Amino acid sequence: MPVTAQAEKKLRRDRKQQVVNAAHRAHLRDGIKSMRKKPTKKQLQAVFTLLDKSVKLHVIHKNKAARLKSRLSKLLLKK
Repeated sequence: MPVTAQAEKKLRRDRKQQVVNAAHRAHLRDGIKSMRKKPTKKQLQAVFTLLDKSVKLHVIHKNKAARLKSRLSKLLLKK
């Protein structure tokens, strides 16, 4: 349990942010799954946008986003 009032505030804020991050992560996961099922150029652009926003919001690391972009781009080239 937090001892100081400041620590209590941080705990509340962290729990709220955890919910936001989880929702964003789920949205990203759904986009990636749909891209893997039916890879199209339009779908790829949408997933790239989601990945870039996730990096900007510190939901995922930039190297993970780059790795996913690379792998999803390869899927489009195979089709």
